[in-house]
Amino acid sequence: MKKDRIKDLFLEQLRKVPIIQVVCEKVGISRSSAYRWMDESQEFRKQVETAMIEGETFINEMGESQIISLMRQGNWSAISFWARHRNPKFRERIDINANIQTPNEELTSEQQEVVKNALCLASLTVDEGTKEINKKIIREKHD
Repeated sequence: MKKDRIKDLFLEQLRKVPIIQVVCEKVGISRSSAYRWMDESQEFRKQVETAMIEGETFINEMGESQIISLMRQGNWSAISFWARHRNPKFRERIDINANIQTPNEELTSEQQEVVKNALCLASLTVDEGTKEINKKIIREKHD
């Protein structure tokens, strides 16, 4: 069947160039046909996904091969690129140093009372005065 041959050719080309638009033009079909085939068949969709992964791997390996060839020719940009991306010793890094200082100011008696009341209301500390304050608050809420 012609459609099956075109699908096979489509998958073969995706393994070389993992760009659907480019492959569609190369095999002579529209993008909408390719996507329609994927919508119609889960199996074909999986084959396309696998072919795309294989194609990306192929392109990545080809790129690495080209970088290595340039490195052998003494191309400093290629050497630098490889070292920065493949060797942790040459990766770009950011050092952050900080010295945070906060003043040690004593709380005023008013501030101390506010903190004490807040802690009491949060039930983190309890004393006789707190018990009375809490009782008063509870009475006010119920009245």
